[in-house]
Amino acid sequence: MRIIIKGVVQGVGFRPTVQRLATSLGLNGRVWNDGPDVIIDTDDGDRLLDSLYIHLPPLSVIEEVVTEDIGYTGEKNGFFIAPSETHGSGVSIPSDTAICGKCLDDMKEGRRKGYPFTTCTECGARFTLLSSLPYDRQNTAMSEFGMCEECSNEYGSQDDRRFHHQTVCCEKCGPEYSLYDSAGKKIGGDPIAGFGKLIDSSKIGIIKGMGGMHICSRIDNVKNVRKWYGRSQKPFAVMVRDIDTMFRYADPSDTELKEVSSRYRPIVLMRKITDEVTESISPGLDSIGVFLPYTGMHHLLFGNMRTDAMIMTSANIPGEPMILNDTEAMGMNADAYLLHNQKILNRADDTVIRINNGRTSFIRRSRGYTPSHIDSPYTGSVLALGAQENIVASVAFKGKVHQTQHIGDHDTEGVAEYLESASRSLMRMLGCDPQIVAVDLHPGYGNRRFARTICEETGAELTEVQHHWAHCSSLFTENEREEGVVLALDGTGYGDDGNAWGGEVMYADYERYERIAHLQYIPLLGSERALYDLRRLKFAVDRMNNVGSKLFDDDSTAVLNKMMNRSVMTSSFGRLLDTLAFSLDVCKERTYDGEPAMKMEPLLSRGKMLDGFETELKGKEIMTAPLFTMLTKKERKEDAAYSVVRAVTNRMVDAACDAAASRGLKEIGVSGGVSYNGPICRMIDEEAGRYGMNVIHHSKLPNGDGGISAGQASIALRRLV
Repeated sequence: MRIIIKGVVQGVGFRPTVQRLATSLGLNGRVWNDGPDVIIDTDDGDRLLDSLYIHLPPLSVIEEVVTEDIGYTGEKNGFFIAPSETHGSGVSIPSDTAICGKCLDDMKEGRRKGYPFTTCTECGARFTLLSSLPYDRQNTAMSEFGMCEECSNEYGSQDDRRFHHQTVCCEKCGPEYSLYDSAGKKIGGDPIAGFGKLIDSSKIGIIKGMGGMHICSRIDNVKNVRKWYGRSQKPFAVMVRDIDTMFRYADPSDTELKEVSSRYRPIVLMRKITDEVTESISPGLDSIGVFLPYTGMHHLLFGNMRTDAMIMTSANIPGEPMILNDTEAMGMNADAYLLHNQKILNRADDTVIRINNGRTSFIRRSRGYTPSHIDSPYTGSVLALGAQENIVASVAFKGKVHQTQHIGDHDTEGVAEYLESASRSLMRMLGCDPQIVAVDLHPGYGNRRFARTICEETGAELTEVQHHWAHCSSLFTENEREEGVVLALDGTGYGDDGNAWGGEVMYADYERYERIAHLQYIPLLGSERALYDLRRLKFAVDRMNNVGSKLFDDDSTAVLNKMMNRSVMTSSFGRLLDTLAFSLDVCKERTYDGEPAMKMEPLLSRGKMLDGFETELKGKEIMTAPLFTMLTKKERKEDAAYSVVRAVTNRMVDAACDAAASRGLKEIGVSGGVSYNGPICRMIDEEAGRYGMNVIHHSKLPNGDGGISAGQASIALRRLV
């Protein structure tokens, strides 16, 4: 029998497991990698498969098994692992995982004592150090490091945990860390211990990990880090020594504990225990992002420090992707640099997760969850490039939609290059030449240049997909729906009328969409400037309500008055929250993406509905400006915030449920960046419940723009049917 196994079957110890099982059963034959697949020829495939299903490697996932009766004629001299071949195409490797307990034990004594690159077939980096398939050493960053005799013996021994482990190494033959001072001069001694002492003394360091670089410092040194990094308000993630330490800074739920301690080690947003330190880490928020050590280096570092928690945030020049190059890192003027000499071939930011009303929401899906795919009902080949913020590309091929790691925001040449390299790498692994390249409808998005290049190279068709339609499609794709009525709630998306949408009730399927209702249009005075200077949003709303404004001097007021009828208009729910945050003195200016809305969430979680806060639907517009005339100084801020937002969400849900019922649907959906907001999702769930409607949410793809490309891909795939 010939057995062809598809799925996550490379880099997980699959071939060694097959070889051990076959030998124990007394079988003859061979096993080898062929592109992304594992192929087995043996004289008794049924017995081997029965045993394999029971003893699968922990990180493997079998998606398909194909068997062929080939009339085995091989040698009767046992079972062996044969050299890899490269006939197939696809992605079969697992994502990067945290170091396992066995390897941590190996680092405590023996020949790998204190060695930070200790891994085995059950743990460690895969995707971040892979150049191409099949997953063999010569196709990884370890190709530059030859195995010493002892590692070679482990690699060749079927009784060893590192049997055919492609990145097996030790301090004699593997990568190593070095410590450098602020001037780039190498510091002698134990580099990790030396770095730990510097962090203990409140220095700011840059550390190279397995998927990129991080800025790190003591958790109580945040004031200096903010000044040095120029980040006045944006929250930082915190890496803690262990679970016990975590409870000093956060109050995690059981579900959050399960996620944060999983083998993928994401950053998990948890309710913070508020004190001076945690408030300085995430100013104005109820939550704090926490994660656990996931590499040998992290564990060694904490073992050499008194500090039990560190600020750990991606090291990048503002607007650029995370740094990979040592020279660029040293250009950031940190106090110290802990760097290693192994190449990072595929950078991957830390994944960020939030448990929202019992559901997992991916704010950023990257390290530990890449590569990954969502099944699609449609075949065909598509490249989809997402939007302008939180970019993630998708490649659809053979009934699966594969997403790249998180790319970033498309403001710079560096992000454009990263998007292209990640997209090309994924297409190459899959063997995909796209028939369609899908982009956002916005004519000014920078990723269109790359889209045109791919179209010229492959002859693919270029297609545009409206932003909120893609949000709907993304929700349908992961929930296996063909159509639905969705609340698409976010900051900005280019509408087909040229305005900035973002508070939409839409009916959609994969072929069309209909705008059922939307929030009242508000002028964006000065366009992009209104996104950061929130006075402009409040000024516009005041003028719409015929209320005088003293927010600007007379000359500026005159100019802004003239702009009222000339500006781009927005129906954005995000801008509504921005205006409300300014009106209630919660946030006066936006210093990072989503800041005003995020700082509104603590108020919304504590507020209650007040009498008199109602809004109406005029045509397709849900009137929001009049709600601001109801705000006085008498009510509590949290009650005022809750009442305005609840009035708006109720009206949107009413419109959505009516539209769904008229089409014979028994559910509505919600997507977009605003749907990360827990209180708002609870409002939607509660109001929909009054109609007997269920609400579908995201749990596999990012709610925000990180899920856009998957939606674009599904719409493009439908056009190929």
